Parts: sequence; C-alpha cells; structure tokens
Amino acid sequence: MINSLQDTVTLNNGVKMPGFGLGVYKVEDGEVATEAVKAALNYGYRSIDTASFYENETGVGEGIRQSGIPREEIFVTSKVWNDEQGYDNTLKAFESSLKKLGLDYLDLYLIHWPVSGKFKDTWRAMEKLYEDGKVKSIGVSNFHVQHLESLLADCDVRPAINQVEHHPHLTQPELKSFCEDRSIQLEAWSPLKRGGLLDEPTIVEIAEKYNKSAAQVILRWDIQTNVITIPKSVKEHRIIENANIFDFSLTEEDIERISGLNINDRSGGNPDSFDV
Repeated sequence: MINSLQDTVTLNNGVKMPGFGLGVYKVEDGEVATEAVKAALNYGYRSIDTASFYENETGVGEGIRQSGIPREEIFVTSKVWNDEQGYDNTLKAFESSLKKLGLDYLDLYLIHWPVSGKFKDTWRAMEKLYEDGKVKSIGVSNFHVQHLESLLADCDVRPAINQVEHHPHLTQPELKSFCEDRSIQLEAWSPLKRGGLLDEPTIVEIAEKYNKSAAQVILRWDIQTNVITIPKSVKEHRIIENANIFDFSLTEEDIERISGLNINDRSGGNPDSFDV
C-alpha cells in the first residue's frame, strides 16, 4: 500500500509506477487539459493517464512541459484505440501519440479494449515497442479473465497493468484475484463511478466519521486494497482534495462495508459487448 502521493508500486518488470495519478478522460484539449495537468503536477502528482481516444494528448504534453517537472520524474500513460489496433497500425498509433505528447518515450502503453481478432497482433506490436525501449511498461485495459487467459497463452511479455472500471459498485473480485495471482497490477478508471457514488449512504456515513469527503473515502479504499487509482478532475481544488487521502486509514470493517456495496453495475461499456 502506498503512503504518500508520490509513493510507487513496483510492476512485474521492476518498473516503479505511482500508485495515484490524474486521469484526463473527457478533458478538453488545449488550455483545459494543460492547466489540469499542470495543477496536478505542481501539487505533487507524478502520474498522468491519457489515451489517443481522449484527443487531448497535445494539451497533456504541454502541461507536462509547462510544469517544469523533469520528464524522468513523471509517469505518462497512453493507450491505443480500437480502430488503431493490429500490428502495423499500433506502431503508427504509438508514434502519433508520442508526437502529440511531445515526448521521447512513454512509461506505460495500454491496449484500450480487447478487440476480438486483433488484440494479439496489437500485443505483438506492444512487445516490439517495449523491446525497442520506446515504452518502459506495457499493459491492457478493460480485459476480462478470458481475454487475459488468451493473451497469456501466447505472449512473450506479460502485461504489467490491467486498467478497468473499478469502484464500490463494480469490484470485480474474480478479475482482481486472477490479476494478483499473475502479478498483473489492477488499476481503476472511473473510481468514483463518474460521481455516482458520492451520495451512497454507507460511504457518506464513513466519510463523516473521518471528516472526509465521499470521494476521499473511495480513493482511500482503492489504495488500501492495492488498486492504483486515477481520478479525473479539471478543477484545481478538486485535484488537491482527491489526493488528500494520506492522513487517515480505513478500518477492515470500513473496507468490508465498502466492498460489500458491489452490485456489478457499470458506468461504462462491458468488454464482452462493447462496440468497436
């Protein structure tokens, strides 16, 4: 478990990744993205998660540069989108993301969704990027157990990360256990269920006990259950508030109550039925 904003989790290839970061899904490109990234980095965040699909890599890269934080201190993630998959297309998509970000390398590159019939060829391209030193770690996003089993049967490099929708209404315990048994780190996108959990009575009650917000309790639950989390915000005060979770600890009973809220309810697509 991490104990500060800049603490890291060691991935299965030895790379150290911050256990808490900023997500920028649906953040407008340009000044909005730049200012959000800059605010996060200036406060002490060291992990930024974007994707080609988000169409804000240019603004994210500008925020990184304007922050003045040395590049080697920042962990940058991007992802290859569904219509960019396949071996050759993935290599091109990576170079495009790198150019938009204005970076020489990525710290983590993910397959955004398990596109049937393509994700294995996509993974071969990811392995080449990794072997060539253009990315420090590679992983997947939105992969169910069956997708991981299929990939692990053929891959040379095991995924370091599986980034999935994960929050108290969608805990995915079987997937989490599968990943833990194979040293694949689980990472949560939409950890607050796009705001849909902030009025959940159990979470509100626990938050009142610690004089914290519902969001802080959920994010604390993430890190105490060893899940990397990347809440999104464009407001500086919220970016700061989200990260102010290292001065209290949830009890085992709190964690069990929060985990017990699982109803397998998604705010995003299901990897088994999403449209490519």
